Parts: sequence; structure tokens; C-alpha cells
Amino acid sequence: MWTWSDSGTVDAVQTNPAARARALTKVHGTGDSRVVALDHVDVDFHTGRFTAVMGPSGSGKSTLMHCVAGLDAPTSGTVFLGDAELSAMRDDRLTALRRDRVGFVFQAFNLLPTLTAWENITLPLDLAGRAPDDALAKRIIDAVGLGDRLHHRPSQLSGGQQQRVACARALITGPDVVFADEPTGALDSSSSADLLGLLRTSVDDLGQTVVMVTHEPAAAAYADRVLFLADGRVVDELAAPTADRVLDRMKNLERVTI
Repeated sequence: MWTWSDSGTVDAVQTNPAARARALTKVHGTGDSRVVALDHVDVDFHTGRFTAVMGPSGSGKSTLMHCVAGLDAPTSGTVFLGDAELSAMRDDRLTALRRDRVGFVFQAFNLLPTLTAWENITLPLDLAGRAPDDALAKRIIDAVGLGDRLHHRPSQLSGGQQQRVACARALITGPDVVFADEPTGALDSSSSADLLGLLRTSVDDLGQTVVMVTHEPAAAAYADRVLFLADGRVVDELAAPTADRVLDRMKNLERVTI
């Protein structure tokens, strides 16, 4: 979670890393249909950092995100969010943890059509019986630039505006980690840049931790580092990425895996 200092800045209160996995393995099927989606993956996602996860189709990148976010159970290995071990939790505790400590942004906006933008943003807090932190809510609304659209329903918003509402909803609880799965996949280039800039701002100004799965080098360039997966393993890492450097790494990776 975040706390607000007297100066109005955000202090991260959890210890590094925000999330981590050890010997994470996910197997689908048995016998001839057995597929190893993740193969003994060790990975850390550090607090206040933006990590992009890339790899060829079928490399395990979405499976990794889903397991670390508590959306899917690993076959073996351990996953921690802060000091909490997800793999040891009962379903009810895991559901509460995802609601209170994890934010999600998906390619599909997943907004409720009968609720206003503001009601969609605050829905996780309503479900938890919590009131919004006024200072945090103002920072987020200012960042998404939807102050004049908060009372509009999703059908009255553009695709880019709907995704910004979804991003604000992911941030409103002050989560330990925001997981974004191909969040720009349904957006045009301008809306994509707006959303990625918002995720970058949440890291730089709010101290947020962001993990984003993407196949787009330009999107990955917004991150602090890029992890590359192939055949269910982390095979490479790139710090301070640019779109050109990411594209070169992806081309080399695809040549190796062909």
C-alpha cells in the first residue's frame, strides 16, 4: 500500500520486492497433451519499478502474470506478494488479497455499463467497504484527465477514455502491484501513448509497481526493464529499454526459438 507524507508525496511501505516467484512451474494437461507453460521460473518485481514482460506467442508471459497476480494457481513453486505467500492461501483470503492489494488493467476494459466512470473507478473500494482517499483520488483523476467525464457511462466514452477509467480503477486502492495484460491492444496509437504515459506517471509520481505483458516494443520502452520469456523460462533481461533495442532482442529471440 501507499502512505502520504506531510509534503504530499507518496511513500511505499512494503519491502522490496513487491512480488516474487521461486521455481514457478505451470503444466497443462497430461501424457501426450502435456504442455509446460512455465518451467521453474525465478523472478522479482521490485517496488516502484515498471517491468514489461515479452516473448513469442506461447512463451508463458501471460501465464506468468496470472500466477504472480493470484489469478491462476501454479502447478508447483511459490509466489509471494510482499510477505504474503499466495500459494498457501485459501480461496477466500486470496480473493480479498486480490481485491485490496492488486490492481488489474486488461485489454478488455471490463467496465460495468450501468455505472458512471466514477462509480466504475471506485467499485473495488465499494466492494471492500472502504471510502476513497481524497488526496489519492484527486491525483489519479488529474492524471487520467477525465475530471469532466466522471458522470458519463462507458457508452458515452471513447475507447481510450474507457481504458483510462480502467487504469484509474486499478490505482484507486493504492495497490502493491498493478498488473496490465496487453492493455493497449484495443487502442489506437494516440490512446496507447496516453495510457502508457499514465502507467509511467503512476510509477514516477505515485511510487506504483507495474508489471505489463505486451508484444509491442514501443510499449515496452516505457518500462524500467524488460524480461524476455521463451519456452516457459526467463531467457533475457534488458534495462533502460528503447523500442529499437527491444525489437533487436525480440528478433534475436525469435531466431533462437524457431
